[in-house]
Amino acid sequence: MQPTRSSPPNQTSNPKPGAPTEADAWKLEDHWQELVSALADQFTEGVSSLQNQIDQLLAKGRITKMEHRALNIPAERIKLAGLSAQQIHRLYGGRIRQTHEKVNMADLVEGVLQERKQELGILGIALRRKLKPVEVLIDPTLAHSFVNAVLDWGIPFGNRVDVRMDLNAWPQHARLQMRVANDGIPPSSSTASDSLSWMLIRQIAAASGGIDLERDVTAEGVSFTAMFSRTVVQAVDGISTVDLSDEHSSMFKSLSGTYVLTISPSLQIRADVRDALREIGITSDSVVDFNQARDAVKARMPNLIVVDSEIKDGEFERFRSELLREVFEFPFVEISPDDSSFDMSGFGEFSMAKVGRGNIREALGTAVMFELAKMM
Repeated sequence: MQPTRSSPPNQTSNPKPGAPTEADAWKLEDHWQELVSALADQFTEGVSSLQNQIDQLLAKGRITKMEHRALNIPAERIKLAGLSAQQIHRLYGGRIRQTHEKVNMADLVEGVLQERKQELGILGIALRRKLKPVEVLIDPTLAHSFVNAVLDWGIPFGNRVDVRMDLNAWPQHARLQMRVANDGIPPSSSTASDSLSWMLIRQIAAASGGIDLERDVTAEGVSFTAMFSRTVVQAVDGISTVDLSDEHSSMFKSLSGTYVLTISPSLQIRADVRDALREIGITSDSVVDFNQARDAVKARMPNLIVVDSEIKDGEFERFRSELLREVFEFPFVEISPDDSSFDMSGFGEFSMAKVGRGNIREALGTAVMFELAKMM
């Protein structure tokens, strides 16, 4: 009788055909949400503990306030990454209950800016804002997180931040805009346009609904626009316009102190523009080219610029780009070669009113008042 052969202890029997193997039963891609959640929790819990220890060292006099700040800044960045990942995960999984309410976005944006005032000052951020009251139907907590995420996304790209909240002309949607400029100093190579903050912005917009996003990333900085379709607006018949045809008294009073710069190589155009503006109580200066215009703007920022179409070329676009680094928006009126032309501008960012050379005395005042009224 021959002895039977036993299988080695580590040898497994072949699985039945069609039965799932251990490798098939577990795949990492099926668990990425759990992975993100676990990492985010570890980040936030670990950083909170670290910050407590740093605070205790400061309280005991073991480190200086400057050293405390130096340690706290990177800790805050790690904590922000963890919190952002947590929010992205919860939004994606539909784990955030929303309550849509009327939210005054101007007040909300101002509140966020005030909360982060000290932080922005420490980072050396020059902040400007232009906030007009406009109401949106949105969850207040998500709206607050959204504005914070927009700031977090833009700040790494530059040290000058412009924030604007207003009502788009048409369609009448609330519009949040942010522009960040770097003054010619490029951001760190680690700065990414598709950062965690951007992912959070996208996820909040998707979860809230009714938020359209646009962004533009250039060597000079970034610009961002969010349009809120769930905007609360008063019902009107037609489109509101500015009445400039009859009673100008209140408008004339608002023009007090207005200053206009004219750019034209033509002595006749400069004189005609000066006389037309003087008739409506506006003081002005004139220069012949954009180099002189740059010097004039440095000396005194005008409220509006009148430009001759003969020099409205690539140099003009560079001049306007430089100017828009200093202010969020700026009105221009073009003097066109057609003697009788008169075209009001639209409400686009780069639209421009046009007045013919032969129509300056009759039409320039109206065009200027219309452009200034749009800025109010």
